[in-house]
Amino acid sequence: MPIDDVGERAARIVRNVEAVISGKRDAVTAALTVVLAEGHLLIEDVPGVGKTMLAKALARSLDCTVSRIQFTPDLLPSDVTGVSVFDQSTRRFEFKPGPVFANLVIGDEINRASPKTQSALLECMEERQVTADGTTYRLEQPFTVVATQNPIEMEGTYPLPEAQRDRFMARISMGYPAAGDELAMLSMRETSSPLDHIEPVVQLDEFAEMIRAVQHVFTSPPVKEYAIAIARATREDRQLRLGASPRATLQLVRAAKAHAAMHGRDFVLPDDIDALAVPVLGHRLMPTSRALGAHDHDSGPLIDAIVRRVVAETSVPVGSTRRE
Repeated sequence: MPIDDVGERAARIVRNVEAVISGKRDAVTAALTVVLAEGHLLIEDVPGVGKTMLAKALARSLDCTVSRIQFTPDLLPSDVTGVSVFDQSTRRFEFKPGPVFANLVIGDEINRASPKTQSALLECMEERQVTADGTTYRLEQPFTVVATQNPIEMEGTYPLPEAQRDRFMARISMGYPAAGDELAMLSMRETSSPLDHIEPVVQLDEFAEMIRAVQHVFTSPPVKEYAIAIARATREDRQLRLGASPRATLQLVRAAKAHAAMHGRDFVLPDDIDALAVPVLGHRLMPTSRALGAHDHDSGPLIDAIVRRVVAETSVPVGSTRRE
C-alpha cells in the first residue's frame, strides 16, 4: 500500500472515532499509532472520561474481530485464554478459545484482576500465542490489547507489575474535556449513544496492508542511534532507579514508524521520536524515592517531566533521514 494511502485511511479512522470522542485528537491519534505499530495500549485515567468509549470506538472503526474482558477480582486465567472441556462423543478434551482470541481485545479495568489472571496476558501480549495443556495456539493477526485502568482506585486493585507494564507499547491519558466539548457531548447523547451509529471505515485486509506498509517505513542509522541515546540516558539519570528497557527502544522506533506513516512519510524523523517519547517511555520508568518527594501518590507528572528533560538534553542527529 502506498504511504499516502496509509495516511488517508488513518485520517478516516481518526475522524470516525472523533464522532464519539470529541476534543481528544492527541489521544485518538496516539491510540491508532499503537495499533498500527502492532503494539498494546494502556489507557490510564480517572473514571468517566471515556477510556472504554475510546477503545470501543476504535474497535468499531475497524472491520475486525473484537472482544471485551471485564477484569474483576474473581476472574480466572482460563476466563481470558480459554479452557479445555471434555467431549463425551470423542472421549477427548477439546480446547474452547477464550476472549483473547480476537484481533482487538479490550481489557476493562485491568488492575482489578489478581496477579495470576494478569499474568495470563503476558504470553499473549509478547508472543501472540496461548499455551494450554501443553499445546500452543496462535492468536489472530493483527492482535492488539487495549487495556484501561483507574490510577486513583486503591480498594480491590492490584497494580500492574513492571514486567507487564513494559509489554504495553504506550500509556496515554484522556483528561477532562473542554467546556465546549462537554456541552456538545450533552447535546449529542440526549437520545442515544453516538457509538451505536459507528460503522467500520477500514476493512481488515486493508488494515493489514497498512500495518505492512508501516513495517517498511525507513529508519536511518542516525535516528536509531538517537532513540538508543534517549533510552540509555534514562538508565543513567540520577532521578530514576529504573530506566527504559531494550524493548522500550524497539517499541519507540516501531511507534515512530507508524507516526511517520500517518503523516504521509516513508521515513522517520527525530521529531517522530520526540513526539512519542513520553507515552512510550513514561510508564516504564521508576523514580528514586528522593526524586519522588511530594509526588508520592502520583508520579506521572514527575516521570513525564523527566522524559521531556532527557529528550531536550539529547543531541539531535545531523544526517540523512531518507533512503539513499
